[in-house]
Amino acid sequence: MASSSGVNLAVSGLASGFDWQTLVTQLAQAERSPETLWTANQNKINAQNSSYTIIKSYLSQLQAAVQTLKDPTIYNNRSASSSSATVATATSASGGMTGSFDFNIIQLAKSASLAGTGNVSAPISATNDVSGLTVGAADFSTAVTAGTFTVNGAQVTVATTDSLKNVFDNIATATGNAVTASYDATTDKITLSSASAITLGSAADTSNFLTVAKLYPNKTGTIASNDTLGRVNVAGVLTSAGLATTVNDGGSGAGQFKINGVGISYNASTDSVQTVLDRINSSAAGVTASYDVVNNRFALANKTTGDVGISLQDVSGNFLAASGLAGGTLTNGQNLTYTVNGGPTLVSQSNTIDSSSCGITGLSVTALTGGNAATTITVGADTSTVQTNLQNFVNQYNNVQSYIDTNAASITDSTGKVTAGTLTGDLNASNLSSSLRNNVFSSVSITGISPGFNRLANLGITSNGYSNTVTLDSTALSSALGSNLSDIQKLFTDPTNGLGAQMDSFLTATVGDSGTLTDHQTALVAKSKAIDTQIANQEKIITTDSAYWTSEFVAMETAQSQLTQELNSLNQQVTKGTL
Repeated sequence: MASSSGVNLAVSGLASGFDWQTLVTQLAQAERSPETLWTANQNKINAQNSSYTIIKSYLSQLQAAVQTLKDPTIYNNRSASSSSATVATATSASGGMTGSFDFNIIQLAKSASLAGTGNVSAPISATNDVSGLTVGAADFSTAVTAGTFTVNGAQVTVATTDSLKNVFDNIATATGNAVTASYDATTDKITLSSASAITLGSAADTSNFLTVAKLYPNKTGTIASNDTLGRVNVAGVLTSAGLATTVNDGGSGAGQFKINGVGISYNASTDSVQTVLDRINSSAAGVTASYDVVNNRFALANKTTGDVGISLQDVSGNFLAASGLAGGTLTNGQNLTYTVNGGPTLVSQSNTIDSSSCGITGLSVTALTGGNAATTITVGADTSTVQTNLQNFVNQYNNVQSYIDTNAASITDSTGKVTAGTLTGDLNASNLSSSLRNNVFSSVSITGISPGFNRLANLGITSNGYSNTVTLDSTALSSALGSNLSDIQKLFTDPTNGLGAQMDSFLTATVGDSGTLTDHQTALVAKSKAIDTQIANQEKIITTDSAYWTSEFVAMETAQSQLTQELNSLNQQVTKGTL
């Protein structure tokens, strides 16, 4: 605000010389003094709420531990052991029959297999003339590597681009025509001939030609391949894979055969041998198909054990006939045979004996050795899970009580200053701790439970005597579980009076959506918000009062300024003699 002379009279004391703005600030601070107490109270409320959030988390974890102990299935776990782990191993399902059972494994189960006829491949050459047969492209069982090999001490060089005739000529040249070589398409063999004994190979050889040709030193003048040389090229297309009988698909590309009633389709002009084998192996036929390069034959083996056969049928085309599988020899599978406790001979198609085979509920035995191998399988209660969960229950209970005890206590420092905890004097926390302790140590009334097992004390869970936490004697607990597992199960799992049901109900009533602790936290949040509102309202009053005080002092400054101007005017008139 400016005077008629243009002076800003809102400046404190400009006309009066009185610092009224400082006074306004002090008056506002005086009005604000209750806010300090309100803020301190709000901080305490918020700290309590934070502590209760942690307590609620601990109680939720305790409730999860209680609910696990309420579950009857954890008391039905079983452990199974074998007196001879090399004969058999065993497991037992929850609730399985307990006891000791003497198993005698008479024979193990085996898979059925079918070996196709041998020598299903064509010769490496259709004629004795091998001048056009490149060794690197011939259907040998193993690819020829370039390098040198030795005949009668002379090194013979071979390249993968050489024809087989070139190699024969190289042998003759290196040995001065002392050794000659030839190929017989009828027998599919190479023959080395000499007037004297032939010596083959040396440690310095770098090519595998002699091995691939199945030529081995026999110290005679004539050495022939000890087996046929041609092999099936499994990577080759069916029509040109080197089979003695060419595969056809009926001419339409829609060849099919069945194994164990499952159809396998193929196209002889585009599918390779390996593609068809892979197709068999991934089908529902339940067999594994392979090519035996050593014995030059195809084979099938059931993926499962047991005395079951393998059925084959060419539907369109001749794959099974051409591969030799159709005329193969079946080796029957065999079932596992065994006895239990000296009873009659029992049978299982697999080497895993289940309860449907042996009649022992829940038991599964995997046989590893046959030939009348004996072992004793012992099945008992597995209390380790119960013990682990009881320890977890104790840990979670102690977490809650330790946290409440710590935050309810006051701390005195070295100077004697006492600092209260966030829950010091809080009756809600004290009552919660007491109720929790009473629920844990209460006795329950359950029909049929053994005397003394209606409370936790007989499980080795006792108060430690100096705080609200408890201690667990693991030795006492193990003993109780070993002798009174059914009573402990009743203690926690009885749906009406069990400790688990009571604790679960108490914790739900405490930390549930409508629980007492949930409601208490809601009330604390409301109190904190109310203080925010109270402070905001007080600030509005202070703002209004400060504006009023300021306007009054500005008016004072205005009046003072006018008075000063009038006095100055009178003084001037007196001085000039105009009055």
